[in-house]
Amino acid sequence: MSAAGIQKRLTPTRISAMKGGKPIVCLTAYTTPMARLLDEHCDLLLVGDSLGMVLYGMESTIGVTLDMMIAHGKAVMRGVDKACVVVDMPFGTYQESKEIAFRNAVRILQETGCDAIKLEGGEEMAETIAFLTKRGVPVMGHIGLMPQQVQTAGGYRSVGHSEHETSKIRRDAHAIGGSGAFAVVIEGTVEPLAREVTAAMHIPTIGIGASSACDGQVLVSDDILGLFNDFTPRFVKRYDELGKRISAAAAAYAGEVRSRQFPAAEHTFKRRS
Repeated sequence: MSAAGIQKRLTPTRISAMKGGKPIVCLTAYTTPMARLLDEHCDLLLVGDSLGMVLYGMESTIGVTLDMMIAHGKAVMRGVDKACVVVDMPFGTYQESKEIAFRNAVRILQETGCDAIKLEGGEEMAETIAFLTKRGVPVMGHIGLMPQQVQTAGGYRSVGHSEHETSKIRRDAHAIGGSGAFAVVIEGTVEPLAREVTAAMHIPTIGIGASSACDGQVLVSDDILGLFNDFTPRFVKRYDELGKRISAAAAAYAGEVRSRQFPAAEHTFKRRS
């Protein structure tokens, strides 16, 4: 990629500078075609480990591997000209030690060419984030509801209802803010607390099921497009029902094949004279 091409794309530093300004637009992307469609409209594209559920039919993100994230990160990078691309570090690739986290983060950056990685965790991960950022790895944090911890957290549910949860999220926000992360996702957190945390932090907050006061918003693309129907979280707004339209198109095709309406003469090749 040329130097001009690198300058054209948004960087983690530029995303961080958007704190308190125009809201940051973020969607998930897992493939080259989708990245091409979303790139023009987004500041951030997240190659989320949600791909385990959305693309592979897993019940959670726990089964996602580093190789899977790298393969999809490469695919997304082939379709991006403008947006900053962040790749999730999957469960088990960063929690054991900061050295292992660094090794795996570097592999993601080197093999995909993405701009940053994202990992889940608050005060317990702040030291690891600081270790990574001091060694040149741009990191986006993730606090509040953490999908990789649903098995110990009692499932997918909003957080920040009790004083214990509120205190923990405040501590997490403070720790991530001082760790060197350039931004942080706040997921599934009650609105007043997400608003308070956003006001207190000097880095941008990206909300998902949080507050309109966050510095940006992220949703799973397949959710807003109506392509993923296993369940619909409260915080999702559907902007289309492509799943139904795809099914209708497939039904129309199947009907024409079975009735021999397709292929018609214009869809076949004639012998050259």
